Amino acid sequence: MSILSFISSIFEPAVKLIDDLHTSDEEKLQMQREIKKVENELLTKVIDYEQQLLASKTKIITAEATGQSALQRNWRPITMLTFLALVVFDSFGWLPNPLAEEAWVLLQIGLGGYVAGRSAEKITQQYMKGRSPDNTGDSSAKG
Repeated sequence: MSILSFISSIFEPAVKLIDDLHTSDEEKLQMQREIKKVENELLTKVIDYEQQLLASKTKIITAEATGQSALQRNWRPITMLTFLALVVFDSFGWLPNPLAEEAWVLLQIGLGGYVAGRSAEKITQQYMKGRSPDNTGDSSAKG
């Protein structure tokens, strides 16, 4: 269940309760509007938080991808290649013990971070090419 669905499900009983009240339709609609307003404000804050979190992760991955050290730039690919080897070994039964469920979750998280990291790295490289001293990135200055 996503966080947005969870938040919506929190407000659902209150909206249904309003339907059961013995009051005018206009008052019921006003109460439902107020609840929806609070729900929408909460959803907006959650989305804003998720955007800030994603931006922070992007900055970290970009810093890693453009780092000075080869290890800093390559630790994710090295880790994912290691996990790939473990998955292959596990698939053929070559490991003394099968991989735990947590290893598969870690692999999924790592792949997600690796894909996002590679995307951020490529975007950063393109951005930096456009900002080189001989190319200011200003296409209007072409002559």
